[in-house]
Amino acid sequence: MRDNNQFKKTLLATAVATGMMAMATHTMANEQVRIVGSSTVYPFSTVVAERFGNNTLFKTPVVESTGTGGGFKLFCAGTGEGTVDASNASRAIKSSEVKMCADNGVNNIIEVKVGYDGIVLANAKNAKSFSLTTRDLFLALAKDVPGKNDGELVKNTAKLWSDVNPALPSTKIEVLGPPPTSGTRDAFQELALESGCKTFSWIKTLKKQDKNAYKTICHSVREDGAFIEAGENDNLIIQKLTTNENALGIFGFSFLDQNTHKVKGAKINGISVSFDAIANGSYPISRPLFIYAKGENLKTTSSLKPFIEAFMSDAATGEDGYLSDRGLIPMGDSERLPAKAKVLSQVQ
Repeated sequence: MRDNNQFKKTLLATAVATGMMAMATHTMANEQVRIVGSSTVYPFSTVVAERFGNNTLFKTPVVESTGTGGGFKLFCAGTGEGTVDASNASRAIKSSEVKMCADNGVNNIIEVKVGYDGIVLANAKNAKSFSLTTRDLFLALAKDVPGKNDGELVKNTAKLWSDVNPALPSTKIEVLGPPPTSGTRDAFQELALESGCKTFSWIKTLKKQDKNAYKTICHSVREDGAFIEAGENDNLIIQKLTTNENALGIFGFSFLDQNTHKVKGAKINGISVSFDAIANGSYPISRPLFIYAKGENLKTTSSLKPFIEAFMSDAATGEDGYLSDRGLIPMGDSERLPAKAKVLSQVQ
């Protein structure tokens, strides 16, 4: 009988311990922020996440690089435990994505602007240097380009950069870039291709007459091998550039800044890409970077609020913050401080 009682006590103790472990595991999982989205914002979020995990009692947030568009699909899938808490983005959220979120009960979307970044065209350190205009980029990479007469479009058949502009090298047009799910791709189309597209007066006029036709012309990228979709991994693009001196790659300034021993940036419209040129607005292909937090998950993920606060801290995204050492272009205090105050009021 004594042995039987002892067996029951052992079973009870095991059950209690198992239950406590399950509760602890549940709590820990519920404390861990899950972030998806932009490959450009990924390295910044990763640094903040690591410091957050090391300097608080919370688990280090999980950060995944899925591309901006892919990130929003995951972010908008629902609310509560088991769903994504935040999404990195290298562009602002689209109205269609806001609707997708709303359709799934995600209504409290908190936009956190973290700073700025430039999009670079880079090639191998030992390759020929490039100085390109946005018009050159449009004529090299657009699916269709203007013909001899106004209103005429022809298939883009340019093979060499010198076909686009005689002043450019007679090397094959081969550009490694991000896929359509990437915010970098969206921003490049808007800031570089569209800018070059508008240098043709009849296309610029078309914007007022037929916005859809205008956007189709200015944003469609050729699919004949001149532009090569290289995925969301910007480090992989850099690796490919080091083995192909004829290729150019499209990615965020932070990756160039961390790999200046391997690659170099092209001048765009006569401006060399640099921290200062992006900060003062003179570099033409620059854009804001964001994190979008799910307000509904502030109740279910206890570390989401302190993580956002850590990201918005002066130590991280301030003018002398540690993220500037990683290539993030910080906002000036006149922009950052009001933005910070607004975000912090939303997560209270």
